[in-house]
Amino acid sequence: PHADDIDFQIEADFAGLMSPGMPNAAAAICDRVGHIMNFGDGYYGGVYVAAMYSLAFVENDVHRIVEEALRTIPPESLFARTIQTVIQGHRENPKDWKETWFRVLKNWGEDVGCPEGVFRPFNIDARINSAWVALGLLYGDGDFGRTIDISARAGDDSDCNPATAGGVLGTVIGYAKIPGSWKEGLSPVESMDFRYTTISLAEVYELSFKHALEVVRRNGGSADGESVRIKVQRPTAVPLEVNFEGHLPKERRPLDIRLNEAAWETEFSFDGIGFAVNGETVKPGEDSPDVVLEAEMTIDGGPAVRSILPTAARTRKPTPFWAYRLPPGPHRFRIKLLNPSAGAELSLSNVIVYAASTFTRQSFRGGVSICRY
Repeated sequence: PHADDIDFQIEADFAGLMSPGMPNAAAAICDRVGHIMNFGDGYYGGVYVAAMYSLAFVENDVHRIVEEALRTIPPESLFARTIQTVIQGHRENPKDWKETWFRVLKNWGEDVGCPEGVFRPFNIDARINSAWVALGLLYGDGDFGRTIDISARAGDDSDCNPATAGGVLGTVIGYAKIPGSWKEGLSPVESMDFRYTTISLAEVYELSFKHALEVVRRNGGSADGESVRIKVQRPTAVPLEVNFEGHLPKERRPLDIRLNEAAWETEFSFDGIGFAVNGETVKPGEDSPDVVLEAEMTIDGGPAVRSILPTAARTRKPTPFWAYRLPPGPHRFRIKLLNPSAGAELSLSNVIVYAASTFTRQSFRGGVSICRY
């Protein structure tokens, strides 16, 4: 359900920073890392951001960076078409970013995949959030504060997007030329380890530089003392990947189901070709130790599929159950809690139901897709 989300996009900076002038090398790194968490447009968000960072080392024109980085994305993808809407809007109306913002939102603002965002004003889809990064860079036109301001005011993931836009522009102009007001407070924390890690920002600087030199060498360049020679690459597109092909959200239905020691089994019916259930696993109390519940789901009496559902915030599953590419028509979904735990419960808030869509970009491959852990 979260394949198109922004997860990799907001973590992909490193791939571009360690691949100066080599967007294809950055995309290769993205392939190995990004597909752990995303696919399709969600993966493309990271590839696009990494390509912009990579090109920022060898290009001074942010407009060219936005356009050239898009060459790493298949032009027929919805991701590329969304960013092209930003680029075209800026060409036609270079003074009014809000006009282009509205055009993008009108054409591409509806989320299909992320169950939390369907039919709600909440969108962490990579396409729309990459669009707001591009919007800030184009209309900011090299002004650091304005670039961040526009990417933030565009909305959605409005902390990550301006950070990405500022990072790309900062790479273009260099650290020394970033206005001092944007660097206040940085020095005192550079030696502090990031939470849950044993590495500091100062150590990240050194590690990133070391990695960049190695990537330069591996891609035909050289590094000797103070001299670094980069074999600059022309961006090429990664393969086409499509999520949720032929799936159109038709309903967001409240469930308000709680499975626990007293009630450990439930079922509901729906009519469509897929569904995704929003919910969470809740431990007995705030100070209680985390538990791991196990549940079993079946669709239309078919084979049972088991899900592992932790209560821990770092490993929880906000979408505990889903299935796509089902035969059109009525279906019955059944859930059974296998290991009820005292005071803990599995709370299922609502379900997104999908109907078949006549709009397709390529034919289906494979059969029924359901969650497996």
